Parts: sequence; structure tokens; C-alpha cells
Amino acid sequence: MSTTRRQVLARTGALSAGIAFTGAFSELFAGTAAARGHSGYGPLVPDPAGLLDLPKGFRYRVLSREGEPLRSGEGRVPSNHDGMGAFAGRRGRVHLVRNHENRVSAAIGVPTVEGLTYDPMGKGGCTALELDGRGNVLSERVAIAGTAVNCAGGPTPWGTWLTCEETEDRAGTNGYTKDHGFIFEVDGADPRRTGAVPLTAMGRFQHEAIAVDPHSGIVYETEDAFERPFGLFYRFLPCKPLGGTGSLRAGGTLEAMRVPGVPDLSAIQEPGACFDRIEWAPVPDSQAKQTPIRLQDFGPKGITHAQKLEGCYWGGSSVYFVSSFAHSAEGSAADHFGQVWKYEPHRRRLTLVIVFGPSTDIQLPGESPDNICLASGGGLMVCEDGGGAQHVYGLTKRGEVYPMARGRQNIGTPEAPEWGEFAGVTFSPDGETMYVNCYAPGTTFAVTGPWR
Repeated sequence: MSTTRRQVLARTGALSAGIAFTGAFSELFAGTAAARGHSGYGPLVPDPAGLLDLPKGFRYRVLSREGEPLRSGEGRVPSNHDGMGAFAGRRGRVHLVRNHENRVSAAIGVPTVEGLTYDPMGKGGCTALELDGRGNVLSERVAIAGTAVNCAGGPTPWGTWLTCEETEDRAGTNGYTKDHGFIFEVDGADPRRTGAVPLTAMGRFQHEAIAVDPHSGIVYETEDAFERPFGLFYRFLPCKPLGGTGSLRAGGTLEAMRVPGVPDLSAIQEPGACFDRIEWAPVPDSQAKQTPIRLQDFGPKGITHAQKLEGCYWGGSSVYFVSSFAHSAEGSAADHFGQVWKYEPHRRRLTLVIVFGPSTDIQLPGESPDNICLASGGGLMVCEDGGGAQHVYGLTKRGEVYPMARGRQNIGTPEAPEWGEFAGVTFSPDGETMYVNCYAPGTTFAVTGPWR
């Protein structure tokens, strides 16, 4: 099944929508009731306020903006809004936990708070928003501080957020006083329950996202390494699986995925390509004390790499993960504009489900999938990460692609416009609200409307 750009444009009326997909879309929606007979919500309507274009009937509320005072009085809302999770609270409330992908050069770092700060020289971390049943912001505060480059992460079955550092900087680098490159657990309802403790056994590398198998408690992790050899796909076998808040501190075993005969996933181009008997190799040194994990010796069989490993989620009985793109000029085995892979633990089977790629009739920028999430009513939401206008796209089970949102905030110049990318798309527990971040200028939106 395929969808060309021209078909997308004709169907949606969105002149800048430009993603083509090939593959078995039904695979993406395991365990959900995907919408049928619909190809989206119509063309995007320009926003008079110049922030967010949405289909007719939808509306947004700005929950938080970079530079505004935190309601806790701890400082200002930090820069670089990235991954985000939404969790059910008491009396219909919602807790949002939001990453801030701040390096040492960030304009506004996460304020340091006693008991919630890992490394006082780190500007990254998370903030937590509490919303009432009508979507009003009740509180906004620091949830963890002193971390670095908090990119994505993922929710746990017990209602906490695992925030991931996308860096390998050690103490003494960029002014840091502690090693970085870890995962931290964050309780959005009560951050002091989790504090600022690195989950070191889960590995020290350029983390991107995680997904937890709700049956076994195994945590799957993606690595977005910027240079060749590129990142690996990992699994962490905890000593206390599904043990609740704090259980991951008990340690466990970190392993990396090996696809026999496939050193680079980008070489696989055909949707539906399937590999049985996937192997998991123990990581020699999970702390990367001397050598980054992806460069370590995994034996004569080697290990399997992939460029730009990003989004990761659990659906049905499988884990799905994204490779945003691969460029042979940068060292990948082949080129692509995005892949979605599916791993079935009970079968030890890996399948290439979707290939994102350009058709040749209309050339438009911005085609790489980044953050992804399942909509509770069925379907998939994808944040693109590329040049040009930035979108959140929806995919239906029938393989139809439609624009859900388009950013209007120009962070460039009128002569050379550049739009802030989207990140952290997620849905409220009741499925009635889509939350999404604009990375820069950091803005958190709540989108409501006639969801199907």
C-alpha cells in the first residue's frame, strides 16, 4: 500500500503536506480500534494568532511558553520543549511531564531545586504541569533538574516518566561535574518520590526513547548516535520487573539487538521484510567507562546499527521503533527517509513495517518521522523532524495520511524562514485532548475538537 505526495495534497488540501508512506499500516495499530472510512479532518485553517494551524472544528490552548514564570515561583519556563507524557491524576486531573533538551548553551535552563538536581551545571531536566478536568493549568514546577539534553523517554506501566539524556558527556566536559548519558525516573505527581537518581544499569549512551513491555517489564531503548558507527537498539532486563516506582534502581542486565547477517538496518528497504531468531548480546560495559557502547567488541558476530533511532512505543504485544532517516553520505549502508520497525518478543521476530520516503512528483522538505504516539481512538500521530514547514501528521489504519497541525512560529528570518519542530505528541488518558510541544520557541499546546 502506498500514498504519493500528490494524493496526499489532493485529499487534504494542505499545500505543504508532503509525506509518502509504504508498508502494512495495520501493523501499527495493534490493540487499538483504528478509525475507518476517514482520511483526516480536512484542510488546515490558518491561525490568526500565527501559532498553530488546525482543521476546522479544532482549537488549541497554550498551556505554557518558554520564558514565562513557573507557577511554583522556582524560575522561568525552560527552553527546548521535547518529549512529553500525560498521566491520569485524581479527580479527573492530568499530569504532564515535559522534557527540556537543554545543552550548556541553552537560553533558559531548568532551575536547580534542592533534592531534585543531579548536576548543578546541567541545564536540562523536566517540568511538570497539573491540569484540572477542564484543562486549566493548576500548577507548573520543576520535576528534575541538573540533567543534560533530555530528548525523549517514555511512560512506565506504573505511571512515571523515564526521561532520557541524549549525550555521552563525562564529568569535566562542558563544565559538568558528573557523568551524563543516563535515564532518570520522574513522578509528575510527586517529583520528590523519585528525586534525581540516574538509572545507571540501563546504560550510559545517547539515549532517545524507551518503551516498557507491560507483560514482562523489559524496557526497550533507542540510541540516537550522531556519528558512525550509529546507534543500537537495546533491551534492559530489570531485576525487579514491574516493581513500581523506584524498582528500576535495583539494576538489571543491558543487551543490544543483533540481526544475524544485518550490520546496518538501513540496508533493508522492502516493507514486510522479516527476520526470525533475533539475538540479544550482553553489553560488555554498560557504563561506557572507556569506550562508547556502540564501539565495544560484541564478538565475531558483531552487532546491528542504525542511523537516527528515535521514537519508540509499545502496541499490542510488540515494540515499535523509528529510524528517522539514513544517509549513505554520512556512513549508512543505504538511504531512506524514515522506517518503522516492529519487534515481537514472543517470536523473536523483527519486521520492517513502514518505509517513509519521497515520491518524485513533488519535492518538499521535512519528511523524517521523529516522535510518534498512538491515538486512543485509533491511528498514529507523527511529529516530523526536517526542514521547511513543520507538521504533526496522522495515519489511519487504511494507510491514509493527513495533516493534523502545522506550526506557524518562525524562528528564522522573513528572508530565510525556519519553523520550530514539533515534539512530545501525546494524548490525555481519556483521549479527548492531544498535547504537543513546539521545540523552539518552547510552547506546549492542548488541542481539542471532534476527535474520531
